[in-house]
Amino acid sequence: MLSRRHAIRIGLTAGALGVTGATGWTAQALSSRGVRGTAGAATAAQVTPFGVPLTRPPVLEPVRRSATTDYYSVVMAKARREILPGTATELFTYNGSFPGPTIRARSGRTVVVKQVNSLTMPTSVHLHGGNNPPADDGGAMDTIAPGASRTYTYANAQPGATLWMHDHAHHMESEHVYRGLSNVYLLGDDKEDALGLPSGEFEMPLVLRDARFDANAQLVYEMDDAFNRTTILVNGRPWPVMKVKGRKYRLRLVNASNLRFFALQLSDGSPMTQIGSDGGLLEKPVPTTQLLLTPGERADLVIDFAQYRPGTQLVLKNLMGPGPVEEIGQVMRFDVGARVHDPSRVPATLTSLPAPRKATVERSFQLSMDETGATQQGYINGKGYDPNRIDTTVNWGATEVWTVTNASTLIPHNFHMHLVQFRVLERDGGPVPASEAGRKDTVVVMPGQTVKLLVTFDSHRGVFPYHCHLIDHGGMGMMANFKVV
Repeated sequence: MLSRRHAIRIGLTAGALGVTGATGWTAQALSSRGVRGTAGAATAAQVTPFGVPLTRPPVLEPVRRSATTDYYSVVMAKARREILPGTATELFTYNGSFPGPTIRARSGRTVVVKQVNSLTMPTSVHLHGGNNPPADDGGAMDTIAPGASRTYTYANAQPGATLWMHDHAHHMESEHVYRGLSNVYLLGDDKEDALGLPSGEFEMPLVLRDARFDANAQLVYEMDDAFNRTTILVNGRPWPVMKVKGRKYRLRLVNASNLRFFALQLSDGSPMTQIGSDGGLLEKPVPTTQLLLTPGERADLVIDFAQYRPGTQLVLKNLMGPGPVEEIGQVMRFDVGARVHDPSRVPATLTSLPAPRKATVERSFQLSMDETGATQQGYINGKGYDPNRIDTTVNWGATEVWTVTNASTLIPHNFHMHLVQFRVLERDGGPVPASEAGRKDTVVVMPGQTVKLLVTFDSHRGVFPYHCHLIDHGGMGMMANFKVV
């Protein structure tokens, strides 16, 4: 686990996610201190940043359509694909793609996915951010045996949002996701389409993650290996270049890392416009110069490249460690071309969120782990994960306030709930930034910090997990079950 030597150190402004700018936080300057493995360093040095083009993940086509439903078929299998230029890396893939192919769904239209497990270990597929019953949730113990298949049905009874799918087989999810088992699930809806946001070729998913390679360009996996994963990948490409025209682009960001936080900023410091978070659109656009994205979180950004002269090279920087600045301090580059006609817009009002309901129950949850490195154990309320234990029982239809505290002194966590989208009410008793004011299913909790969440349980009954979405921490036991009765 992350010991004191390997802790992800994060500098905070006053008030934790303080009061600086629209995002309300500032990351500390990067440090190159810390232990780095020679295997990771060997291949990172062979890659020239901004030497490969950004690629768009393929869009998965349905094998069949009906009046109400789209049917898909996916095979989980090993494949060798080029990540580092001129080499092939063995990966765990959905349909041979890294990252997996994008599923484009519609709110209110059902999606059925047959998942075939051709790997040699059990898997489980979770639609992260999806509102689905236990049978289709992809729970940690509800796995697909090697050689078997499982059909998941998603009703998509929720607003449009950037969702993503990933493996969730307990004690294996960390390695499975690291080796490639994840893909984007873009849920659209008619109201969003009517806004006139950038679309088509001007809407791009950006799947961010880190990796560690050996001298043969193969992925090196070790539990809790944050310091050595210093090759930054976007859509499976190391430090790529995206050629853009002089107009607005909509960027659908997913942090698919196991442990890495991204603190994103354009190299010229100019503002970006955040229009959405985990559960869909924000009520109003939020101008921001910095964006914090923790594992499992998503953000929807619009950048207007018409403000730059043709020929401008604009780097998307990462302000947060761990790792050497020359590697993890840059994510990708935008090369700006000629200005073109742009009919898209970002309206002053994007959506309306329902008024918060009155809570009738309050609960408290404490996230903790061994910070000495002596054991690899994580806890919620002092207990490690037991799949047969119900930790929290809630009544269907209830609205509750969940207070989540990070009891660690050095190690940040975040908190993810299956089934629901919640609202963040407070951070350490203070207001939350506008970027967190929408629907969320994953929320950062810095060391010593407390967040209050407003949660309504009015969709499905059954048992679901909540956990830290630093995936290695969940695998170490920082996970528990709630039951809606």
